[in-house]
Amino acid sequence: MAGLIPAGAAMTGAYSAAAVLGEELTGSELLGGLAASGMTTGSALAILPLARLMSARGRRPGLLAGYLVSAAGAATAMLAALTGWYILLIPGMLGVGAGNAANLAARYAAADLAPVEGRARAIGTLVWASTIGAVLGPSIGFGPAKSIAGAFGMPVLSGPYLLSTVLFLISALLVWRLLRPDPLVVAGGVGRSTTPERRHLADAARSLAGSATGRLAVLAMVVGHVVMVGVMTMTPLHLREGAHRLEIIGFVISLHIIGMYACAPVVGWLSDRIGPLPVLAAGGVILFVGAEMAAVTRPEDSLGIFIGLFLIGLGWSFGLIASSALLVSEFDGPERVRVQGLADLGMTASGALAGIGSGLLVTISDYPTLAHGSALIGLFPTAAVLLMAARARRPR
Repeated sequence: MAGLIPAGAAMTGAYSAAAVLGEELTGSELLGGLAASGMTTGSALAILPLARLMSARGRRPGLLAGYLVSAAGAATAMLAALTGWYILLIPGMLGVGAGNAANLAARYAAADLAPVEGRARAIGTLVWASTIGAVLGPSIGFGPAKSIAGAFGMPVLSGPYLLSTVLFLISALLVWRLLRPDPLVVAGGVGRSTTPERRHLADAARSLAGSATGRLAVLAMVVGHVVMVGVMTMTPLHLREGAHRLEIIGFVISLHIIGMYACAPVVGWLSDRIGPLPVLAAGGVILFVGAEMAAVTRPEDSLGIFIGLFLIGLGWSFGLIASSALLVSEFDGPERVRVQGLADLGMTASGALAGIGSGLLVTISDYPTLAHGSALIGLFPTAAVLLMAARARRPR
């Protein structure tokens, strides 16, 4: 939990500035959205290598590697702001994505040693722990960090990346010194097989494809991430079109992140109490309502964006925690880590495509069209749960 707080602030601070910095360097909304989507792309690229490292050596080495790579990425993005070279922003955000992959893996570390009846609560508690840092990241990045950078004669948008570099290094130090004993090693999830990793991943893919519960969990993860990334990536540019200040943009993103993380323990408790499936269905409805509120709000206004982004974050939290609990309960042993890695890969890869696609869609259409389409996608998990329930009630 201690390592996740600064990492969450580092990740959201870097992400919230990416689209604005990319547009400032190039004058293109499309390239601004492409820069922001680099984080989810980098996360997708890092997930399987980190899962492979964790399945062989434990959670601690994997988390440490993810945070160190992300610190290097944030430093590269800061260099892009200092030099004005957009080409450096893309690999910088790809590196920051490794920190996002490490944060995603950390939620499974919370469940490695949790009792069966409390796994969702354990995942929710760890997700909640990142609230403090994740909420403060955009506000500090667009506030004090921006001012500090300006005081030293640096471009103001280099401030969030200077902050992110320092915070990722703090997280790496905390994990290296304090995550002992390694939870995955204690739980017996570290594999010692000499079977090629490609074979392990193929087996994990078959296990995931052969499980209706696993398929539903991945669907919920993918949908929540697509809606969340797609809408959030272009919201800063939508608000700038309405002449809002950077501080207001940072506050909107912070409120969105509060929705993502702050209610996570309650969502975990609810999932343990009534089961993950109703929670997944409710999350889809919340995503729909939030995206629709964002769609019908004019760029000059902000209240609908505030509420809509908060609800999108809350719907994402419902889907992520319930689907993560389903995966933990469905698979065991070293296979669990590989299945979790594949699920997170599908989630982040779809998020990366959503980030790129959102910029393209807004370029050829507009922000309300993006939000309306995201609202319809958000209902997919709800429809899948209802279909599963209808099939279960059908006479044999």
